[in-house]
Amino acid sequence: MKKLFILSLLLLAFNSFSQTKKIRIISSEFSEADEKKYPGATILIGNVKIAHEGATLDCKQALLYKKENLFKAAGEVVIEQGDSIIQYSDFAIYNGDTKKAVSWGNVEINDKEMKMNTDTLHFDRKEQVLFYQTGGTIKDKKNTLKSLKGTYFLKEKKFIAKSKVTVVNPESHLESNHLDYYTNTSLAYLYGPSTITNLKDSTKVYSERGFYDTNTEISYFVKRAKLFLKNRTIEADSLYYDKRKGFASATNRIKIIDTLQNTVTKGNYAELYEQKDSLFIIDRAVAITEQEKDSMYVHGDKILITGKPEKRIVRIFNNVKIFKSNLQGKCDSIHTSQITGLTRMFRSPILWSGKSQITGDSIHLVSDKKTNELDSLRVLQNAFIIQKDSLSDDNYNQIKGRNIYGKFIENDLRTMLVKGNAESLYYNRNDETQKLETITKEIASDIEFKLENNEVVETKYFKKSEGKTFPPSEFPKGEKKFRGFVWRGDEQPLVMEDIFIKDKASIFLKPKRNNKAVIKAKKKLKKENEKRRTLPKYDFKRE
Repeated sequence: MKKLFILSLLLLAFNSFSQTKKIRIISSEFSEADEKKYPGATILIGNVKIAHEGATLDCKQALLYKKENLFKAAGEVVIEQGDSIIQYSDFAIYNGDTKKAVSWGNVEINDKEMKMNTDTLHFDRKEQVLFYQTGGTIKDKKNTLKSLKGTYFLKEKKFIAKSKVTVVNPESHLESNHLDYYTNTSLAYLYGPSTITNLKDSTKVYSERGFYDTNTEISYFVKRAKLFLKNRTIEADSLYYDKRKGFASATNRIKIIDTLQNTVTKGNYAELYEQKDSLFIIDRAVAITEQEKDSMYVHGDKILITGKPEKRIVRIFNNVKIFKSNLQGKCDSIHTSQITGLTRMFRSPILWSGKSQITGDSIHLVSDKKTNELDSLRVLQNAFIIQKDSLSDDNYNQIKGRNIYGKFIENDLRTMLVKGNAESLYYNRNDETQKLETITKEIASDIEFKLENNEVVETKYFKKSEGKTFPPSEFPKGEKKFRGFVWRGDEQPLVMEDIFIKDKASIFLKPKRNNKAVIKAKKKLKKENEKRRTLPKYDFKRE
């Protein structure tokens, strides 16, 4: 008896469940059956309305297959699901067992957040998901989104768009092949090659993964990010951009191309302010001036670039090093004006050209403003040129004077003029045997010399006051080095990568002997130097 009672309850529950799933006819002006033409169907005509588990369907005419629990509608079809959505189409098929509908012909969907248009739409009521595969459009308060394939999740207000996706509003135009879009917040999450174009100034952002807020025009990208401004292009592993504030920050493997000045700036962290037209970059920062045959690399702890195109000021601070195939340099800071083409080196500046070491209280490099090629050199106050004798560890050819002026031709230093109180000291060797034959010391008002392949080939003295040539054995040892002589050959960057290596000791400190703080600083720099001798290896793998 007990078993029969339980069985009866189960049958009752099953029948009740089956009844709730059946499609119900609410109204129809006319109904009939035509087994020959529509076997198993009830034909409904005029103001047809059916209901099924919280949803209603209205149309002009329909076929109801009671056994299959299937409904086919035609003519001004309207599907309503409570107060969540309302759908219009020319035709629809609804399965009451699976709770899935297919609509086609001028399909339109409306909910509180958006309006959707497509030719053919699939609606899964169980999962509360809409999708199309033949092209569609979504419009909300902010944007119009189009794609070939789209899936809309009603609960999350989330739309997944794939293949030829565009998101357009009065401010911007977004193109992608895959993105997630939230109609309640107007946020877009990008998962494929995507480009955002500002319609007011044609600024563009490209990335293959990222986030874009269409309300605030704030974006953040983390894969192959590129920002195309009017005169600059920024590439980085990750990029944050606030279009309205005109602010961008980039991280790791940054490359900033100045399309007008033909220069490139690199580093691992950068900030850019469009309104001020300024750029700040640190962490292996390097400014590269690209030229036809060669490029100049200038590294410093910090690089700051300000000013409008063709009027830009470049400031490079702390531990500055320069590398060019035929010219290297070092100082504490650099100031470059693109208006004048003048680059000034500050605090113990030094240049190396071939075998020559050039120093002075200040050094100026002048570039051609149109081509960016080096034009001339100025070494002001206490100018000093030293060239080590290649066959001796302690002999140095030397020239010193008040100022030195040099001239570049095709980026090579060709002539130099030592102006005022000029002195020279040369170790003369036999051209064939390379044996040291004489040592010549000269004093003149000015000295001019010409160079070929960074070697002195001709020397001219002006108003020479005195000079003497000595046999090596008779040359006074106390006169082997001019006053102010400092050889800094171990500081010269020999290859481009050397510009990122910190020096073993700072020449700018000029400490007292046995200064504990200086000794500690030297030890710290030595450790850092050992670490940096091998350049950091970045992970170039892409997802």
